[in-house]
Amino acid sequence: MAARQIFNPDGFKNIEENGKITGYQFQFKAQYYRGITLSIVHDISVNVDGEDAAREDISLTVNGETFTLDQMLTVVDSDYRWEFGEYATVTVKKEGGLVAGKHHIKSVQLIVPSYMPFPVKANCETDFVIE
Repeated sequence: MAARQIFNPDGFKNIEENGKITGYQFQFKAQYYRGITLSIVHDISVNVDGEDAAREDISLTVNGETFTLDQMLTVVDSDYRWEFGEYATVTVKKEGGLVAGKHHIKSVQLIVPSYMPFPVKANCETDFVIE
């Protein structure tokens, strides 16, 4: 049986604003068995090449809207769901972004459904290339 694709291999890139590289992005799927409201995603941690991103520098874009991790905790509008099998975009603010070449990412999703007695912690990691 083939492993489920977590990261979008084409979703890794630096982001540019006003001619300046201000961070990087990647896309991945929620590691849960169904679509979820953003309010139950309590954390997304990101580590690239051994360097942890600060929580306040991480945001998530779903359905065309971008939220900080703290804002996500308050989103109850069902228009902003992370549907099963759909990629969401994670943006990390980092001056200069990532250098061109091969990198390794480790990201942890902490999903806390109210009807479960424990959080769902999903460790996700892969190698990728920034061109």
